[in-house]
Amino acid sequence: MTIQSLFVDNYDYFRVTHKVSIEQAKAATAIKNCKTDALGGHRHECDSCGDSKLSYNSCRNRHCPQCQGVDKEIWVDQRSKDILNAPYFHVVFTIPEQLHMLIYHNQKLLYKLMYKAVAETLNELAWDDKYLGAQIGFLSVLHTWGQNLHYHPHIHTIVLAGGLTKDNRWKETSKKFFIPVKVLSKQFRGKFLYYLKQYYNQKKLKFFTETTKYQSRSQFQQLLDSCYELNWYSYTKRTFSGPLAVMKYLGLYTHRIAISNKRILSQGYDTVTIGVKDYKNNNKRKQVKMTKVEFIRRFLMHVLPTRFVKVRHYGLLANRNRKTKLERCRRLTKSPSYKPLYEGLSKIEVLGKILNKDMTLCPSCKKGHLESVHSFKIPPFPSYKIP
Repeated sequence: MTIQSLFVDNYDYFRVTHKVSIEQAKAATAIKNCKTDALGGHRHECDSCGDSKLSYNSCRNRHCPQCQGVDKEIWVDQRSKDILNAPYFHVVFTIPEQLHMLIYHNQKLLYKLMYKAVAETLNELAWDDKYLGAQIGFLSVLHTWGQNLHYHPHIHTIVLAGGLTKDNRWKETSKKFFIPVKVLSKQFRGKFLYYLKQYYNQKKLKFFTETTKYQSRSQFQQLLDSCYELNWYSYTKRTFSGPLAVMKYLGLYTHRIAISNKRILSQGYDTVTIGVKDYKNNNKRKQVKMTKVEFIRRFLMHVLPTRFVKVRHYGLLANRNRKTKLERCRRLTKSPSYKPLYEGLSKIEVLGKILNKDMTLCPSCKKGHLESVHSFKIPPFPSYKIP
């Protein structure tokens, strides 16, 4: 049982009972067709024994579980050249449940606001002499799911625990993260709710189903007041030691999708059982059963808006600072240079290096190599005009 087979067998029925967005329809169709003849492919022939082999194209959709492995390795390899010989911390910013559906109905606007609130929080507190007094670098990644696939938007951030002072000196922190978690949470809460109220006053927010009541100004203000009273949950932990280990750790988050195939444990006639970690019970593993239609509904809730940038760089890691401030930090911290291993290689060559295997070696004779001799044309994609 795979995510692809679940969509192949159940998505058409799902469409009868549920509305989907254009982005969701594209993702579902891509997952169903990935590495099948629907997307075209190539016929390869051995230059020694003449045996042939068919291979089908990947969908390359960022929500597809079959298309993330090599992309993740290439991304991590490229970004490794930005790593400094300095401490890094993993910081997570979460949003209270009361705001989840409002965010879901305004995804592009409020996902951007989450990034904005995180960036302003970290930048302002890092510059404060009470905490560090320097410009830091960090990278933020949006996740929208919990272990059970319910909607749970939050930001994972990898923060460089040191920075460049105004007089261009390197300043490093102690082993403990330089900003107290309670300060982080309070600042993030204030930033997010301040801008959220501005969006409301500017009539930028949309309200549907259970959030329609917030069209009333008094109801919306009550929502804000209740969220100000909550302690917004955030946490920090130090990443693994060693510069390259930081990027491998980060790779676990940048290209992750809502659920992987290995977490699908079993299926019934119309149900599927997945494995989850219970974070509230010392990460104890348990099982959750749901209908296949419900699985698809939850999975599609995590499809991101079209062209939405999921991984964002700030401060010293921003593009405009990489060749100037980041290079200065590299010299000051005596960080070793890292040459990307996969630069200039094709995906098949990268896969061969990852698996330590010649991917072109003929599986029949074990002597010759497969060469592409014919390509199947990719048929036009269907229209995604959703009724």
